[in-house]
Amino acid sequence: MKKSWWIASTAGALVVVAAVVLVVRQLSGPANGTDPDPAPSSSEAATPDRRAVLAVKIDNVAAARPQTGLSAADLVYVEPVEGGLTRLLALYRGRPPAVIGPVRSARATDLGLLAQYGRPALAYSGAAPELLPSLRSASLTSASPAEIPNAYFRDDSRPSPHNLYLRPHQAPDSEVAPEGAFPAAGAAPESGTAAATAAIRYPAAAFTFTWSQTIGRYLIGLDGTPLTTVDGGRPGAATIVEQRVAVRLGERGETGTVPDSPIAQTVGSGQARVWRDGERFEATWNRASATAPTRFTTVSGQPLPVSDGPLWILLVPA
Repeated sequence: MKKSWWIASTAGALVVVAAVVLVVRQLSGPANGTDPDPAPSSSEAATPDRRAVLAVKIDNVAAARPQTGLSAADLVYVEPVEGGLTRLLALYRGRPPAVIGPVRSARATDLGLLAQYGRPALAYSGAAPELLPSLRSASLTSASPAEIPNAYFRDDSRPSPHNLYLRPHQAPDSEVAPEGAFPAAGAAPESGTAAATAAIRYPAAAFTFTWSQTIGRYLIGLDGTPLTTVDGGRPGAATIVEQRVAVRLGERGETGTVPDSPIAQTVGSGQARVWRDGERFEATWNRASATAPTRFTTVSGQPLPVSDGPLWILLVPA
């Protein structure tokens, strides 16, 4: 390229060229699987509406924070994993954000949870070999880098494996979730007790939720620090559910499980607590089968709807 070309270029032309390069880069995906800036751009924000649920397995250890795209999730499951830590399964319906992550590996708990949402797409970084046959046979659309490599990129400013991100507009779509799969929203019953805060602990993770009357949401804290996101400030929850579940460890040689990996049992029934509108409700949960939705009721058997807005369900060992 001749130097005279650079000298003759005006500042306005350079701006146009830079803008075109940026758009081409965003549409074609990052080179060599990396991207120095995982933050969504204005052109990426115009993602199409989805029909099927998009589920994304999101990292939740300290090295993975702050996450991206978490504030836009309709429902977030907190799952127990190895070492007493937690991992998130975020569900999106309608229009997802431009970027979501960091994305991590799937677990057997995910398969049990997602069966109630029809045939969702599951975005995950990979899985243990023992789990792969169950993933292939499950009622879901696999959306890992093995199937859609161009939908993922790595942020080289973060350490691996906590730096893999998804561009959800490239994730596959399929059938709509069954009617009633998500908990119904509605007015709260009159059996609540004033409770502006909630504290829910795992062996190696401690969540706090603090009610904000100003925004009508619970602000989330993790391990003594406010939970924040790259793209959305502090994520908030309109409703929090502490769902007490049986948790067992996968056994060596058992089909579809990983040895010593925790598996939350989400079919059946058990105790729960629900926080919404600054009140706490003692509750029970029930799910009759793998394809049936989870329902929450007061201890007297009255339906317990959730509030409009993001829902966080924490699967806590009973």
